Amino acid sequence: MPFSRRNQRMLVDGVETVSTGGLRGYVRLRAEYYEYVPDGLAFAAALKKAGARGQWFTWLQPTLDQVRKPGIHAEIESISVVPLSTFEHYWKKQLNDKTRNMVRKAGKAGVEVRICEYDDKFVQGIVEIYNENPMRQGKPFAHYGKDFATIKREHDSYPERSVFLGAFHGERMIGFIKLVHGEGVSNLMQIISMIGERDKAPTNALISKAVELCCERGVKYLHYGLWSKRGLGDFKKHHRFERYDVVRYFVPLTLWGRLLLALRLHKPPQEYVPDFARDFLVELRARWNTLRYGKTAKQAAPAAAQAQNKAGGSA
Repeated sequence: MPFSRRNQRMLVDGVETVSTGGLRGYVRLRAEYYEYVPDGLAFAAALKKAGARGQWFTWLQPTLDQVRKPGIHAEIESISVVPLSTFEHYWKKQLNDKTRNMVRKAGKAGVEVRICEYDDKFVQGIVEIYNENPMRQGKPFAHYGKDFATIKREHDSYPERSVFLGAFHGERMIGFIKLVHGEGVSNLMQIISMIGERDKAPTNALISKAVELCCERGVKYLHYGLWSKRGLGDFKKHHRFERYDVVRYFVPLTLWGRLLLALRLHKPPQEYVPDFARDFLVELRARWNTLRYGKTAKQAAPAAAQAQNKAGGSA
């Protein structure tokens, strides 16, 4: 669920939350999908007592829990997961030939995926990847230009259950994954590779290695963000990610929030735009950014990613 950048962070009962202001502002856990609250109603009461800014509190039910709680406003949110058993089954039965060939292509191109320590050398590799291009997927890249200290701080969460994978060409890191393990579900908290190295298919190799590690742990599902369309959605499908519905709850914190929920007016405006119009607006945004930022936008345009996906699932 998208939220405004004008947000306020607050620690409530040891859990960090993000609150947005305004007439349609709300409160959510900062680390959704990585943290859950056992009792959303009790947590909402604690938020009100703490003076959290927002019209309602929204939270997610754990991925593997499909039983809805009665008496609470609930909606379905679709995420991307790949069901797992063994790596051999994933490799031979779930992947298609083109995607397997892209993983093999990475190896032939000299790409090596390694489990890495989260140290200064690894963080410097992240800095170089983030600062490669100010544009990604046709829009300004939020992490571009961040300094070393900021990036190191932003990626040090959940150290006891995180695994970092780096894709290396020689000694240069050209892509990485932050994999966070949960109860029966592991999450790709971050996955990104250099745009200029896409021909070496590092992202394909990284996902393959992440799946292998999850299978070794007996993980049932690997989660990779919301269910997606266009270029990123095609890439996920190539790696056998499927649509999986989870439950999102909403509890009003104010009378205005109660009214918005009752009238079903609580979603961001873009959520009410039909898919065909949204696709048109995304393409229009990409064209505008191409005109505004020039060559860098062209290199990061979704159309390029889609072309690579059709050629075999590279991203």
